[in-house]
Amino acid sequence: MTAWNEDTEAAASESGSVTVVEGSSFCISSGTGDITSDGGTNGAFFQDTRIISHWVLRINGSLREPLVAQRPHPFQATFVSRAKWPEGRFDSPLVVRQVRHIGPGLQDDITLENYSGEHVDCDIELIVDADQADLFDVKGGRTTRGVEATRTAEGDQLIIETVRNGQQRATAVRARGAVATAEGLRFTASIPARGKWTTSLIVVPLVNGKAPDGAFSEVGAPHHREGVRRHRAWEENVPRITVADANLQNLLNRSQSDLGSLRIFEAHHPERAAVAAGAPWFMALFGRDSILASYMSLMVDPNLAAGTLQTLAGLQGKIVDQDSEEEPGRIPHEVRLGVTAGLTLGGTAYYGTADATPLFVALISELSRWGLSQDIINSLLPHADRALDWIDKYGDRDGDGFVEYLRPNTHGLINQGWKDSWDGINFADGTMAEAPIALCEVQAYVYAAYVGRSLLARWSGDTELENHWAERADQLKTAFNEKFWLPEKGYFAVALDKDKRPVDALTSNIGHCLWVGIVDEEKAASVVEHLMSPQMFTGWGIRTLASDMGAYNPVSYHNGSVWPHDTALVATGLMRYGYVEEARRVADGIFEAAAHFDGRLPELFCGFDRGEFPGPVPYPTACSPQAWAAAAPVQLARILLRFDPDFTRKVVHLAPIFPGDSGDFRAENVLLDSSRVTISALGTEGAIEGLPPGLKLLAEPRPPLDRLLHHPAGGSPARAGN
Repeated sequence: MTAWNEDTEAAASESGSVTVVEGSSFCISSGTGDITSDGGTNGAFFQDTRIISHWVLRINGSLREPLVAQRPHPFQATFVSRAKWPEGRFDSPLVVRQVRHIGPGLQDDITLENYSGEHVDCDIELIVDADQADLFDVKGGRTTRGVEATRTAEGDQLIIETVRNGQQRATAVRARGAVATAEGLRFTASIPARGKWTTSLIVVPLVNGKAPDGAFSEVGAPHHREGVRRHRAWEENVPRITVADANLQNLLNRSQSDLGSLRIFEAHHPERAAVAAGAPWFMALFGRDSILASYMSLMVDPNLAAGTLQTLAGLQGKIVDQDSEEEPGRIPHEVRLGVTAGLTLGGTAYYGTADATPLFVALISELSRWGLSQDIINSLLPHADRALDWIDKYGDRDGDGFVEYLRPNTHGLINQGWKDSWDGINFADGTMAEAPIALCEVQAYVYAAYVGRSLLARWSGDTELENHWAERADQLKTAFNEKFWLPEKGYFAVALDKDKRPVDALTSNIGHCLWVGIVDEEKAASVVEHLMSPQMFTGWGIRTLASDMGAYNPVSYHNGSVWPHDTALVATGLMRYGYVEEARRVADGIFEAAAHFDGRLPELFCGFDRGEFPGPVPYPTACSPQAWAAAAPVQLARILLRFDPDFTRKVVHLAPIFPGDSGDFRAENVLLDSSRVTISALGTEGAIEGLPPGLKLLAEPRPPLDRLLHHPAGGSPARAGN
């Protein structure tokens, strides 16, 4: 999920930091609520710009003594601290409560409470700075010195303004009763015995002199904002999950809440919700990440997938542009709004990804089976066909039938699959592969796109188009199993390099090939054996790279770490090929790992074996919350339920295999079409209440989708999982 061509991932935030997030806005502060950047990553961000880089509250000339920091909602934090008594009294009775709200700006509601029996006068000072630094500069640890800031203090408001790349960015900070200075705001508070003093610090970002819609103000409570109403509506409408296993219930509920906080809305289509990749550094639309996260969270809300697809369709490539790597039909990798995004990447949208485009088509097909409006599916079909055209005309660079990537510039991503760090693709001896590179999982995603488009054509009655894409799928599967298979090793190459040599490292990527079904049946057992070997399965999850490979490093980003979403997709592949116990072991590992992260899975964690440490070792710069990590437990619960609606065939599959020690599982309010159903399971028994009329419940796994190409009646093959 690396942004553009950074050689390192996101810089670490301060230890003990508190992050609040709403839409694409977020704030990272210390545990006291103060923000001190000093070249670091803390700050408040709006539209990929740091609108607050320094925010320090002093009372009676001193910093506060922290007591507790709580985050009752993703968009809100409460900091409680103790302030110095004016005469330096020991055990001060002055308590400060600071309630922070993030959105299109920031609001801090400050309350000083005097628990003593005597009156007190307090001097309060807020020191503020706003460097208007682009997110990329902050993330990469680059300073923005040399950019002049104009500071205008008038009445109770301070405005800090800069001009960068021809764009005027400013931050207005104000509070009733304050006296603005060039450094910030000052107050004198007179607090009676057992009394309180309150104020609201309001931050409004200005772009070319204009405030955003819904900016914080003295009129209207912050919890009445549109963003808050959206999140509360999300909480009311997602499934209500109860599980006898309290850790699993906590994990699934936390995942749903985090997915809600990571939604972003298009200004011109506020009814559409797409999912951002993750906080704090990826609060933006990412093609691959957003598609996979919304796929894995279908059981929570299929409308999230619909909104993600519709938003990406509006950004689909139209022209050839080497700077941004845009090409007709291509789905973007990432969208940014910062003032230097255009200089960094050739535009606010960057298209350098090989996998988002086929995944886009595959998700449209999957969504069609969930009973969403046929109008939405029909509106996306022309975009699906443009995406398939991109695969033929631009993705397959040399006409060999495989999709390769090679950046056409010096600033784009070197690697353009999900392992997009600069050293992410290497041979078994540790030598890095050179582009053009054809990744194994990208071919699998293309296969899924062909299968999906064939099924979409079948259900619309277009036999000719159905047969065309079914034949393309068969051809690709045959070629893939011939060219990528390593018979002497018993697994698939992670890629073909510039000379069409198989890149022979053992990686988790091959598990994605199981997920979509491109692996020949007779090769599956060997692939599964390697994925479940001690070199790959840590006991917590699947390593990205086997521990006996030359580039293995358990604390690397992509060369031996464990990514929950990656592991969840591998488990889905195990289930698909009928390896039920193996899939269950992997799911259990992730569930147990999550308990060590307080019920919130991070973007990734280190790849040490489970026996080395009492719990999984955190990766220091992992995003949290992060969309596909939040969606991973939902996907794992779904494969353990073996729950698959298929409105195109008028059936719903439910064949649970929950571990017996998980106890009763119940999910109420699950959206199917326009109905809300209740799914219950205990061990291998399951039921669905409230099925829409005309749907038949089948107590068996759904046959793999590619089998439906050859089994129109939907008969189950001998080994059929998810």
